[in-house]
Amino acid sequence: MKKQTPNIQIRIANKQDAEFIALLGRVTFTETFGHLFNDKQVLFDYYNETFSVDKIENSIEKPNNIYWIAFADRLAVGYAKLKLNSQSEFITDNNICQLQKIYILQDFLSLKIGFKLQNALLKKAKEKSFNKIWLSVFISNDRAINFYSKNGFKEIGNHDFQIGKDNFEFIAMAKQLE
Repeated sequence: MKKQTPNIQIRIANKQDAEFIALLGRVTFTETFGHLFNDKQVLFDYYNETFSVDKIENSIEKPNNIYWIAFADRLAVGYAKLKLNSQSEFITDNNICQLQKIYILQDFLSLKIGFKLQNALLKKAKEKSFNKIWLSVFISNDRAINFYSKNGFKEIGNHDFQIGKDNFEFIAMAKQLE
């Protein structure tokens, strides 16, 4: 029996997608970072703070945020977030935006959905006439660092991010938009 490739659809998310995005946020964050937390209550508190449906709904409605949602055969499998006019301590240019999130469920990574989400996000950033886009990636997330490097992002600095008592080191990367 021949394996059928799923039908992939990507579109800009709306407030009605907040439940999907909140759940995707929790699951993909666990898949990527869950093993780094010794205190699971800290992780649970972070989910409630960051990935509540209300928080995502409010974030979607902010004019500086644009979300995309990805589906494979109508199943929500990933999302991305672009934050417009988002400054970085490592970039002096004021006309910049931030690729804040691209998360795909682990089982769907091989379908190149992250690449498709990134392309949609970069296209929108160019349409809005931004000069540069930046992002932060966990220093030990080799898969993501390689993905962004292959797509033209260059390392511009390091910074820390605190969740509960845990401190995480991140790499900031940027790309010129043409």
